[in-house]
Amino acid sequence: MNRKPLLLSALLLAASGALAACSGGSGNSGGAGDSGESGAPASGSASSSADSGEVVTLSFWRHDYAPEAAAFKKLIASFEEKHPNIKIDFQMIPNDQYETKIRTALAGGNPPDIMALDAPTLASYASQKAIIPLDDYFAKDGNKDDLLKPVIEGLTYNGKMYAAPNNDGTIVMFYNKKMFEEKGIPLPSKNVDEAWTWEQVLDAAKKLNDPAKGVYGWNPTPWGFVGHEGAPYSEMAFLWQAGAEILSPDGKTAKGYLDSPEAKKALTFWKGLYNVDKVSPKELPQDAFWNGKVAIHVDGPFAFQYQQQNFPNFKLGEDYDVAPLWKDRKMVGTTGSWNMAITSHSEHPDEAWQFVNWVTGVEGSKVWYEETKNLPARQSTFDAFQELKEYPMNIYAEQLSKYGHPRPVTPAYPAISEAIRLLFEDVGLGGADVDESLAKAVKKIEDGLAMIGQ
Repeated sequence: MNRKPLLLSALLLAASGALAACSGGSGNSGGAGDSGESGAPASGSASSSADSGEVVTLSFWRHDYAPEAAAFKKLIASFEEKHPNIKIDFQMIPNDQYETKIRTALAGGNPPDIMALDAPTLASYASQKAIIPLDDYFAKDGNKDDLLKPVIEGLTYNGKMYAAPNNDGTIVMFYNKKMFEEKGIPLPSKNVDEAWTWEQVLDAAKKLNDPAKGVYGWNPTPWGFVGHEGAPYSEMAFLWQAGAEILSPDGKTAKGYLDSPEAKKALTFWKGLYNVDKVSPKELPQDAFWNGKVAIHVDGPFAFQYQQQNFPNFKLGEDYDVAPLWKDRKMVGTTGSWNMAITSHSEHPDEAWQFVNWVTGVEGSKVWYEETKNLPARQSTFDAFQELKEYPMNIYAEQLSKYGHPRPVTPAYPAISEAIRLLFEDVGLGGADVDESLAKAVKKIEDGLAMIGQ
């Protein structure tokens, strides 16, 4: 009996609910393009069923997030108007049920034609042949050259690209400008090529730390020690910045990579933030940065909308500012977000691609940005909006394109995610021995790789 699909499903189950955390859940116009040459696919790519006048209905499932649902409904309406023979049955599924429902449908042989997937789950679905490669479609009218390099890397498994991106993501440094000025601390550069080093951030954090007032100098991960993907998403950057890798280039082992001297350096520094210098909070207060309880923070572009809605008196440029993410040996920012894939069970893959390309193509991506303000995956979208060339969004744009690094693309990613999360938690929250914690993390990843036959 071949147990590989079951084992892969078990790995996915371990991460279900966690992966939705990076979907832009903290926040996030014009019409869709009207011609294939401008990003929406040419009508000739549809199969004969649509060309003959027969109405094709495509099912499309996605996790539930209201601002993005509105954007999809707008794009669906414009698509159906342009393609009257193709109808989209759009279903929004609660975040905590999404992965389970998708896996159940795949196992039962009745999945949707089109499914949303977070970047870390791509390799698991691709390895099970649950989704189809899109290379031929991209070569025809997908404008692949317009996609940012980190985006392509994050959606490529075994040399093939299995999804089209709705958007991408990365995180940058937020800092309390007034606190800096009160302490006489020079403000960090807004140039992504001049990111502050760990030591510079730590030096500022020590001066800003004020235990008597409950103020911490530096919170290095957006949501603190939490049990979802948001933690490893931010923590992996510390490893890469120090020059470490999580897996070997062939993706077959973590030994000699995650337990390298560079990784030990990153974890030792991390441990010091919480247990030696004590500038970082082991228990993160609610809205700590916005409430003035953390001086240096890290967040995504959706944070601006959150601030405007919940802390309108805490203003960008007056109370706080943003700068590139910190660096060590090199500058690296983690990337990756949600995408659209076509399932192998679909009887209408050509029509499915028409819709996927309508949403994620050159023109659709502009609509998506206007509606959601999620960080684009296409260079043409960055070029089309002046606000993406100006502070503060230019920092995200330049960091993503120049220093972006996707998470490991492997069916074993759920094991990697959990191993990294527990590794940083053990060392930071628990003050555990770095060597012992790294050994545990390596073993957990090796076990995950063994389950998928690597």
